[in-house]
Amino acid sequence: MRLLTKRSPGRPGGTEETPVPEEEAGEAVGWSVAAQANAATLVRWAAWGLLLLGPVLGAAAWYSRPAPAAVLRPQAAPGQGAAGSQGAAGFAQLFVAAFIAAGDGDQARLAAYYPAAPGLRLEGAPGRRSGEQLAVVRLRQTDRDVWSVTVAARIAGPAGAASPAADGRRDPKAEAAAASAGAVHYFQVPVAASPAGGGAMGYVALAMPAEVSAPPRVEAPSTVYGPARPALPGDPLTQAVSAFLTSYLTGAGELDRYLAPGVRLVAVSPAPYTAVTVDQLAVEGEHGGEGSASVPGDGARTRLLVVLRAAGHDGVRVPLTYALTLSSRAGRWEIASLDGAPAEASALPSPGPVAPASP
Repeated sequence: MRLLTKRSPGRPGGTEETPVPEEEAGEAVGWSVAAQANAATLVRWAAWGLLLLGPVLGAAAWYSRPAPAAVLRPQAAPGQGAAGSQGAAGFAQLFVAAFIAAGDGDQARLAAYYPAAPGLRLEGAPGRRSGEQLAVVRLRQTDRDVWSVTVAARIAGPAGAASPAADGRRDPKAEAAAASAGAVHYFQVPVAASPAGGGAMGYVALAMPAEVSAPPRVEAPSTVYGPARPALPGDPLTQAVSAFLTSYLTGAGELDRYLAPGVRLVAVSPAPYTAVTVDQLAVEGEHGGEGSASVPGDGARTRLLVVLRAAGHDGVRVPLTYALTLSSRAGRWEIASLDGAPAEASALPSPGPVAPASP
């Protein structure tokens, strides 16, 4: 057996060599090499484990994430919304006005609305006709950014165009021209809308206006009011609406004294009329033709239509109709609201008890 030496600290100032058997030295060296190999293997397995667990941990994190906040969806293009429709309506109205007044040589003016207008043949003197009382009466979207606009217009022709024949006989052509001049015409215009930069919208006509028939007239819906009856002077309803509408339209008296608590209305200014005469009432819940001389208890409400004549400053009286809601308080009727339109029969009843109809 060979002996190997091992140095160990000894006395101060030197080291001490201790003999070690060769077998012990071999065991120590072999253990050190094996430990290093095992450590390297563990590191490799740990690395592989992390690589394998990465996708699993990622998937777990994905499915366990909190619910995302609501995402704001982008708004529809302006051409599809109310802004696009309003712009298309105004554009079509201007185009129809220019089209009615156009004559020979006005192609460039129409090209501002319809780019192909320079190739058109226009006849007659420019301005021989003009459009009056133009109004959009129909608006519908036919494609994503295309609107079909129907414009109503009363056409005024040149002076004397519809005068009768000199010999006094009927002239069918003159009569037809007069009837056409006095009638309302309807023109349909296709308008395309598209963003023009800077947040603005641009418009262009896809064709010249097409004259079409008048929109169909629908049947008026039924309302909650009873039959119209004369406005009797002794009826508290007549007294209440007469005093209110006189103050509202002529400026006479204090308007607030005729209003229910919390109601705010302002008289028409400047006052367009000098006097008001109430002719008829149509009252909710009434079935006969007679009014009532009494006022129900506090909190009763009723709706009615008021037909009146208002005298202007020139003395001419014009018919007007108002839809009102009244409420009772302290033995008298007060104005609860000036309604925007007559109430349909299918609409919800007015809040609070309704005044009973007179027998």
